[in-house]
Amino acid sequence: MTERDGAENGLGLRSPCEPANRHTDVQPIVYSCMDLTAATWTDVRDLETDLAVVPVGSTEQHGPHAPLGTDVLTAEAVADAGIERADREVVRAPAIPVGIAAEHRQFPGTMWVTEDTFRDYVGEAVESLAYHGFDRVVIVNGHGGNVDALREIGGRLTRAGDAYVVPFTWFEAVGEHSGDMGHGGPLETALLRHCEPELVREDRIETARADAADGWGDWTSHVNLAYDSAEFAENGVVGDPADGDAQRGETLLELAADSLARLLETVAERDVSRPDHR
Repeated sequence: MTERDGAENGLGLRSPCEPANRHTDVQPIVYSCMDLTAATWTDVRDLETDLAVVPVGSTEQHGPHAPLGTDVLTAEAVADAGIERADREVVRAPAIPVGIAAEHRQFPGTMWVTEDTFRDYVGEAVESLAYHGFDRVVIVNGHGGNVDALREIGGRLTRAGDAYVVPFTWFEAVGEHSGDMGHGGPLETALLRHCEPELVREDRIETARADAADGWGDWTSHVNLAYDSAEFAENGVVGDPADGDAQRGETLLELAADSLARLLETVAERDVSRPDHR
């Protein structure tokens, strides 16, 4: 992981979830963001917020040049940057690293669970946050295969009154750049080059480009005939990773983080009572 603004957590990583006055022994610690991985239960007990963020990604192939953890790393980067911009206390839950990714099963290292398992696991993880009073939850997603299931989870938990849950997929919130998403292509490569440059295999970029697919799927009559990415992408890449430099990654992070910060403010202030029966 790269060094980010904030305090070292128990894993030796650095996080933006830093106590506002960590350099003084006089005042009690006040958190603008609390990372549950680094916090103690007594720290959490004393929080007054009801707002939480859960990063969700996938562990799957992203071509020969990008790490299997791309979707988790990018979701965490956007989550942390968005939280930094939010003007309120936020609980930052640990990331969920395995998602719905059977479409990449032909590529070694890819992990996946069924849609039912994913919905149950993520839903129950969110319910555990709500049990402690963190019942306004934004799920920051980095994997396209999770989108539909996360929307279902949000609707189910919200309608049941367990929590108000809103999924946010970062690459849908970057303006005109969203059209270039691909897979292991320009957007993900750009964000990695900005946030985790040491994990990008720069010497494999040309190989990734040469065997990349132009678009996702194999389409006839508006129907995608392919179920697995290996059917249309020889090396798993969709789009040109060379079009994603670190400067573009910085822009993407700014756009996604600003969008997430606005969402967090809205979720925190929204009237989440359910409409009356008509």
